[in-house]
Amino acid sequence: MMQRLPRWVEWGGFLMALNAGFINAVGVLGFRHQAVSHLTGISTFFSIEIMQGDGLQALHLLCVMLFFLLGAMLSGVIIGHEALKLGHQYHWALWLEAGLLAAAILLLNTGWHSGQWLASAACGLQNAMTSTYSGAVVRTTHVSGLFTDIGIALGLRLRGQAVDKRRLTLYLLLIGGFVCGGVLGACSFMRWHFNALWLPVGHVAALSLLYFSLRHRAA
Repeated sequence: MMQRLPRWVEWGGFLMALNAGFINAVGVLGFRHQAVSHLTGISTFFSIEIMQGDGLQALHLLCVMLFFLLGAMLSGVIIGHEALKLGHQYHWALWLEAGLLAAAILLLNTGWHSGQWLASAACGLQNAMTSTYSGAVVRTTHVSGLFTDIGIALGLRLRGQAVDKRRLTLYLLLIGGFVCGGVLGACSFMRWHFNALWLPVGHVAALSLLYFSLRHRAA
């Protein structure tokens, strides 16, 4: 049950969602209003570019989607399980995410659009790291599903059925983290452009060290 799980999971989710919201805001402001932390908008842009006959842009967006998939695959290779649990190799996945973001910054600052692919891979990696949490589907890089689950829970409450309050708390923390990250990302992009992504690099590296410390204590 969710009530038996440690509190670090919820605050860790908040910090990861904060990171994704930051990256996504930089992506929207820097990549022709294209998000990188989820694929719904990218898929729509891809469809539009196909209709308009812009083959190069369609190919670019296809690569963004494929690299998101690649990032999720890397998470599966490193962590090996979809359920969130202390003891898995999350610290290595976080270091890899930091490396992908750092490489993306270097490419973007020299005018290479392929940096967007690496930023998308970093988001795919992060999103796959926390797929499920005690039966609750958890995504830290987009919020559509979270709003849907909250709506369902509120509808059930109106029917007189019990609602898992801790699960609702988790979803609200994730949404709050994503929104706060977006605000920070937008402010940082206005000042430092793509170099603003160095902040998520440091953030993810710090989370890796924190998680490794928690894992070591538990062991």
